[in-house]
Amino acid sequence: MSAIPSPPPAGVPVVASLRHPLTRALLLLTATTGLIDAASYLGLGHVFSANMTGNIVLLGFGLAGAGGLPVVAPIVSLLAFLVGAGAGGRLSRVIGSERRRHLRVALAAEAILVLAAAIWAAVVNVRAGAFSGDVVIALLALGMGVRNATVRGFAVPDLTTTVLTMTLTGLAADSPLFGGTGAGSVRRIAAVAAMLVGALVGGLLLKTSLTLVLAVAAVLAVAALAGYVALAGRSGAD
Repeated sequence: MSAIPSPPPAGVPVVASLRHPLTRALLLLTATTGLIDAASYLGLGHVFSANMTGNIVLLGFGLAGAGGLPVVAPIVSLLAFLVGAGAGGRLSRVIGSERRRHLRVALAAEAILVLAAAIWAAVVNVRAGAFSGDVVIALLALGMGVRNATVRGFAVPDLTTTVLTMTLTGLAADSPLFGGTGAGSVRRIAAVAAMLVGALVGGLLLKTSLTLVLAVAAVLAVAALAGYVALAGRSGAD
């Protein structure tokens, strides 16, 4: 018989709680997603670097010749994301059950890739539909692939950090308005708000420069890493 996992010590929040270090880090990464997709979709010619569902749809539209949407950029993003996800899966198998180390390495990789995209945008005249823009898309999608593979392994409810469809579904389906208990509503609303705020800030900052949006996204990735390391070490939580 398999052992029944013991409950967390008294005073230690469960992962689903907004007080848990991992949950807080994932919410910050969710806000980063809003910034990153604002940079790619609004600044690099209607392509997503984090939301791959959107990319599949946009690629279909582009192949149909609808709306003048791109074909190459979504393919670049999808391929880079798959490579990143593959690397993230490999990282998970190498590190194994060392959850803190796993998240530290993955977030460090994401921060480095987003920072590299920001530096590239600062020194090169980045243009949508050109090689310069595709480099930024690839770097961002690579980082998002690593992150998604990592977050998938942690399986925190409603916090995939890049898509909100199931989060919104759970928010409505479990709502007291429709006879549900409302369990998890605060966490779900926090996730939606985080991405909304990230997208709003990204859209506003893009009026100044693409580099600024990417730099802020890199700072948030570093903040998520530093905050998780500090809080997890203090609380003893994974």
